[in-house]
Amino acid sequence: MGGIAMVDARLAVSLPGLELKNPVMPASGCFGFGDNSFATKYDLNLLGAIILKSATLDERIGNPAPIINVLEDGALNSVGLKNPGLKVILDEKIPTLRAKVPTLPLIASIAGSTKEEYVTVAKSLSDSGLVNALELNISCPNVHEGGMLFGTNPKVASELTRAVKAVTNVPVYVKLTPNVTDIVEVAQAVAAAGADGLSMINTVLGMKIDVKTRQPVLGNGTGGLSGKAIRALAVRMIYQVSHVVDLPIIASGGITTPEDVIEMYLAGAHCVSVGTAHFSNPTACLDIINELPAKMDELGISSLQDLIKEVRSAH
Repeated sequence: MGGIAMVDARLAVSLPGLELKNPVMPASGCFGFGDNSFATKYDLNLLGAIILKSATLDERIGNPAPIINVLEDGALNSVGLKNPGLKVILDEKIPTLRAKVPTLPLIASIAGSTKEEYVTVAKSLSDSGLVNALELNISCPNVHEGGMLFGTNPKVASELTRAVKAVTNVPVYVKLTPNVTDIVEVAQAVAAAGADGLSMINTVLGMKIDVKTRQPVLGNGTGGLSGKAIRALAVRMIYQVSHVVDLPIIASGGITTPEDVIEMYLAGAHCVSVGTAHFSNPTACLDIINELPAKMDELGISSLQDLIKEVRSAH
């Protein structure tokens, strides 16, 4: 359990429901519920926050193996929202993590097959007092029902956001899918429905075929493409959305270096979540946190909060 991180006040960011000492957090699924191998590399209290693995009402066994294929410039995954279900998560998983990180902001990710399931899971997690915010996963491309279907239709996304907001007392960040014709339209719809923030972007629907076996490399056939391969797409979409929707944005999509973090801020982000980088560097989050102050000095950035104001006022 090695690793230290400098506490630099210039890295602090204030968001609805979240006081972050730095802007870096593992993306949903990467650290499980603080109980997988990536989560054992250093003291989790050094992170800005943790986004937990997506929770559904009942246990999900996920998609057929193989579920992950690491590429040169990213990864394909079709995990399929595998999780032990709400009861185990509330009774065991989050309390165990919370005991290790009593003051660290925790963002619970919620998913479902129906609007009713989302509402039930959201209310239970909100009422538990164990988490500081919710990430509404309406953008998973790896499930056959629910998931991305909620995130591609602005009207449906709006209705779901409104229904979840009506039963929760913690901020709700809606995770947007890039697999749409116009992401701005969806962002505007969930903002109008009362979303407290946005998380973007989720994975891009992709596929890889093994030329020797002539079969897809994933058991599900298709999967979500993440990592460096989608960073330019993420930057473009965050830039577009931040110019028309005045909500804080948790940026994700191929972030591996401090420069990537700054680029996301210049596009309009308020903090970042790191995912695929962990496959090649298990301490990616901690390394970015430690290297960020020097990069800010080099670029003449006094604080991240000032950078947010500067970028947003220029819009």
